[in-house]
Amino acid sequence: MIPQDRRVPEHVFLVRHGQTRWNLEHRMQGQLDSPLTQDGIRQAERVAERLTGRGITTVCSSPLGRALRTSVIVADRIGADLVEVPELADVHHGDMAGLTWDEVDDRYPSARDSRADNRYGWAFPGGESYAQARSRARRALSACGWAAEGTPLLVSHEMLGRMLRAELRGLDATAALSLRHPHDVVFEIENGVERLL
Repeated sequence: MIPQDRRVPEHVFLVRHGQTRWNLEHRMQGQLDSPLTQDGIRQAERVAERLTGRGITTVCSSPLGRALRTSVIVADRIGADLVEVPELADVHHGDMAGLTWDEVDDRYPSARDSRADNRYGWAFPGGESYAQARSRARRALSACGWAAEGTPLLVSHEMLGRMLRAELRGLDATAALSLRHPHDVVFEIENGVERLL
């Protein structure tokens, strides 16, 4: 059990899982899953190459299959321990998970407008909002701080990754929602300063 008085690491590497089949189909995954594509596997391998020799001894991973598969590839290549951190799972898409936006428009005709009015506070039906996920991101960072010796690598998702980066950099909601994280990009964040590897 990880103590409640957790600590946030000052220096982390952050990676999004490799591309999945549902990414190609433009389906919302949330806390559902789809397998990595061959490109997704190659992306994970390229990330591992970039992180070799960086002194990472712990990979903290979302428990979702696409992130775990990415984490295993990277951890094996760089010789790091792998720790599952449930709080690193992506934003919960609730009843919309597995749908495309066209399907959402058919089933939930007012959802896009409601979301546009308050993107940070709007919750997926049966799921969560960015605001709720940010609270979980704080817990994830602390859990990784306790689990890791030295600088950890966090393997997560684009939506939760926005909240992780916002917490580490001290960004407000608007700035957090403007962040993007392609599949094979590594962010290094140290003392609130972010750079690409």
